[in-house]
Amino acid sequence: MTIPETIPADSPAYGPPDSDARPEAGSTNPWVRVLDDIVSERRAKVPFPPGPGNFDFARTKRMAHDPLPILLSNYERYGPVFSIRMLHAKVVFMLGPEANTYVTVTHPHNFHWREGSFGDLIPLLGDGLLTIDGGYHDRARRIMMPAFHREQIEAAVEAMALEAAAAIERLTRGDAVDVYEWMRNLAMRIAMRALLGLDPDDAGHGASAAEHFERALGFYGTEYHLRLLRGPRSPWRRLIRSRAVLDRIVYAEIARRLANPDPGRRDILSLLLAARDEDGSGFSNEEVRDQLMTLMFAGHDTSTSTLSFLLYEVARNPHVLAALQAEQERVLGGEPPTPEQLEHDLPYLEMVVDEVLRLYPPAWIGPRRAVRDFEFGGRTVPAGAHVNYCSWASHRIPEIFGEPEAFIPERFTRERKASLPRGAYVPFGGGSRICIGKRFGQTEVKLVATMLLQRLRLELLPGRTMTIRQMPTLSPEGGLEMRVRERELPEPLG
Repeated sequence: MTIPETIPADSPAYGPPDSDARPEAGSTNPWVRVLDDIVSERRAKVPFPPGPGNFDFARTKRMAHDPLPILLSNYERYGPVFSIRMLHAKVVFMLGPEANTYVTVTHPHNFHWREGSFGDLIPLLGDGLLTIDGGYHDRARRIMMPAFHREQIEAAVEAMALEAAAAIERLTRGDAVDVYEWMRNLAMRIAMRALLGLDPDDAGHGASAAEHFERALGFYGTEYHLRLLRGPRSPWRRLIRSRAVLDRIVYAEIARRLANPDPGRRDILSLLLAARDEDGSGFSNEEVRDQLMTLMFAGHDTSTSTLSFLLYEVARNPHVLAALQAEQERVLGGEPPTPEQLEHDLPYLEMVVDEVLRLYPPAWIGPRRAVRDFEFGGRTVPAGAHVNYCSWASHRIPEIFGEPEAFIPERFTRERKASLPRGAYVPFGGGSRICIGKRFGQTEVKLVATMLLQRLRLELLPGRTMTIRQMPTLSPEGGLEMRVRERELPEPLG
């Protein structure tokens, strides 16, 4: 069956047409979504791609806790596009370079984010970049882009370095520390300063915002069946209470900034309040709030996970640590790195971060919903189907990345990275929806890693193994305890 790439004007499509208007609020009742999924599957006019379509609770549970073996085995059996039934609904997965490019770059018009799994984030994030589509998304991104230009990121480095230095100073040699929790606290403090412009030690504002943002995020780390509950002590109620506190803090700060504008402030909140589109229009207060919550969600979790996995792999690979330290000594001579050095003068650190993001892309899955029937790889996908591309699985296809489980930073030399197939490496997505905070997050990870490894060495505890959880982003299950040691100085030459 061949489906035309250009859709006739009277052809039905799933979901609302692309629009510059703010989207309408949908239902937060999870059972409405379940019913919608069932009805959508029954109304499908073209077949789903092949794959295990029977109801299997055990498989669904494995997908929630260890999806890689299932995804890669189905890729081997069915090719780059296949379906897997998860509880009540069939979910389509598209893996590999061509699939990633199709979804993110060449055919993004076939998909919406809001009707996919990212819609679950709306109760906390509102209508931020992760939960909007079409012209409304494009306008928001245009307005926000200047806040993430190189000059603005460089201005944020001062806040990053200040917080990182204090956090490193608090680490005690010989102690076992949960580096995931340590970095999580540090990333939140950086977000308070660089994004909201708040003092993280101010109990009434910055500290309270950090506390309630963490509480709200906890909703997305609970088991799916618990997220269906709406009772007085449910995770949902805790999310709503914390959102209310966050809203009071953020809207009060917005009102204060508007009443007393300060052109010298360089935090993201101030920049968003001043930003304008090509026609002179800016964000409403509600839009500023939603974009801030989205940036905190995207930046906070991803930086925390990436730095944690980096320290884990460096501890497992002493030759990588030695190469990092040799580069630090040669380029920095014990001094903190400048923004220019982080971007251009530490190529091995760049390769290490790239390899960490290959093995552990924090935003490991890209959930979409098909807005029309389409064809890919000789298979049809019906309108209304949930469609996911998965960087975590695509980055482990052995035909693309030899020895996919091994940690080999050298696979990301400039020449080898340039020779990768288009769409092979997508830790930040692609196309018009590539992560807007990519530079901010990478700068934060590289700065903290450099400052930490200049002074300390972190070693894994004997007998401990790491498992990975997937919600809301990839992270070490139960944290990642490591022993803090003094850095071993390299042997003098000659």
